[in-house]
Amino acid sequence: MRKGGPRREGNYTNPCLTMHQPWASLLVHGIKRIEGRSWPAPIRGRLWIHAASKVPDEATIKAMEDFYREIYAVNGITDLKFPEHYPVSRLLGCVEVVGCLRCEELAQWEVLPEGVRLEGQTDFCWLCEQPKKLLIPFEMRGFQRVYNLEKKIYEAAVRGLVPVEGPAPVKFPLPNPRDPFSLKPGSISVSCPDSKASAVEQSSSLSAAIAGARAAATQFSKDSNLHKSTIQRSTPESTSSEVQTILVEDNGMPDSNLNEESVKANSASNPCGYFEEERSCSHNQSPAHLKQHPGAPSKIFAAALRGLKPS
Repeated sequence: MRKGGPRREGNYTNPCLTMHQPWASLLVHGIKRIEGRSWPAPIRGRLWIHAASKVPDEATIKAMEDFYREIYAVNGITDLKFPEHYPVSRLLGCVEVVGCLRCEELAQWEVLPEGVRLEGQTDFCWLCEQPKKLLIPFEMRGFQRVYNLEKKIYEAAVRGLVPVEGPAPVKFPLPNPRDPFSLKPGSISVSCPDSKASAVEQSSSLSAAIAGARAAATQFSKDSNLHKSTIQRSTPESTSSEVQTILVEDNGMPDSNLNEESVKANSASNPCGYFEEERSCSHNQSPAHLKQHPGAPSKIFAAALRGLKPS
């Protein structure tokens, strides 16, 4: 990554993604190399990872750790060390997003280890490299989809990053090394037209682990994770107000498991652009202004930074 010249699509300066645990920590610790979404990655380059406020239950943690044990075992790696803790409502670190493929393309990309190809269980697979974690994760609030970190948060966080050596780091080769966006949906089908998904012999334990991981992920698409929010609207011509009820996501959850049409409908009826809590929207505030994260580092983190030298 060229200093001062991050490569990305869209209007992002310090992009961040809120994820549920344990997925967030698994990604920052280099165990998870593919981030699954129902929508393609809008960026290339550094992506900050924030853990949502929902505390993961033991069954979900076990399901995901079992999943990664099994897919790493396919390539002979059996000594995985998982995070000791899965903190919530914290900025954890960052990864480099180098490309995005559809799951069927990832499955047929023979240059990758079998375990990496097994990670692709969603429509779009964000390819992640170079994980880094914060020495001291600090508290902040997350938002839906990819959003910009506020400048002061970024400047504080970037000083506390340390590289993480995952159990089996992967380098995703660009079809065109001169084009950082050449690794995108459709690129593998074009550059490797004869490639076919090689069959990975699945043991009963691997099949069970995949099924468990899918079940753990789909729990967030259930109605129990959607709550009703009311928006009160009034017009200058009338003293009456219109109250509209919409479904929004709890805990700032990324919408990878939500129907895309539902997301669009919710976004249209919620101009504030964040889904973490029930909030009243002021028509005097623009969505762009609200999407910039206004949070600040915790006192502990701020104190710790005084002892760190700028990178």
